[in-house]
Amino acid sequence: MNLDPTLRSRIDSLLQHNRIVLFMKGTRHAPRCGFSAGTAGILNGLLDDYLSIDVLTDPEIREGIKVYGNWPTIPQLYVDGELIGGADIVTGMANSGELHELLGLPKPDRTPPAITITEAAAEAMRAGLASSDGGALHLSIDARFQAQFYLREAEGHEIRASASGIDILMDVTTAQRARGIVIDWVDTVQGSGLSITNPNAPPAVQSLDVQGLKARIERNDIMVIDVRPAHDRALAPFAGAQVLDEDSAARLSDLPKDQPLAFLCHHGNSSRSAAEHFRGLGFRQVFNVEGGIDAWSRQIDASIPRY
Repeated sequence: MNLDPTLRSRIDSLLQHNRIVLFMKGTRHAPRCGFSAGTAGILNGLLDDYLSIDVLTDPEIREGIKVYGNWPTIPQLYVDGELIGGADIVTGMANSGELHELLGLPKPDRTPPAITITEAAAEAMRAGLASSDGGALHLSIDARFQAQFYLREAEGHEIRASASGIDILMDVTTAQRARGIVIDWVDTVQGSGLSITNPNAPPAVQSLDVQGLKARIERNDIMVIDVRPAHDRALAPFAGAQVLDEDSAARLSDLPKDQPLAFLCHHGNSSRSAAEHFRGLGFRQVFNVEGGIDAWSRQIDASIPRY
């Protein structure tokens, strides 16, 4: 498939004027797919500034970038005009330290985190490992501090943390997030399983209905952040809201971490992703407006158009 010369020129210009460009679904502060979120999360942890291009708002770029670099999936990372790869490659390079070197950054801290594994958890882990077909025990903690254990062969670049005779392998980012965790075995009405208490995790994103949002706006004790695309904001403006886009993201990220933030979108889905991202930045009072601007129009202010 040939790429339209005008579109090729657009992409060329983006890469020539920006050293680091991530073509993704959503933006670096409001990703709209898991692979894009993971890749942006790695870059956000390393860089204060880079360009993210939301392919969902530009169908020409979405299809054209796949042809441009002969790479069929999104996200795609470019550095100095060269295609680095997608989510798996970026993750692997971050774990090995190659990405840090490429970006001119110091090598990552590979000090194994101090962790605690209770005897009940260790016993369950030993039983699980004994009954498995082999492989090492891995732990992954994402930007939302959601933890996942899995079995897989070691690749050699992992960081090894040990406690109670159990070895757990982690990537570089997880190791930073896992410092001081306590792994226990718990029995609940939903069943039994491993539980992690993580002192590094900020409080969870809280749900806020539109009546609650109205009350807090009247008390002037919350900041509303509108994560909708410009076209949607023009259709149904929300007075007084801050806009989350590439121009404002750095400024909003630098707000005091105890500032209450309420994230708003069309129906409350994209806003939750943005809220989780800001939670991952360390904000401790983060709210998602359930039902979004649509619920606000239906229940609070009928003068705002529904779309």
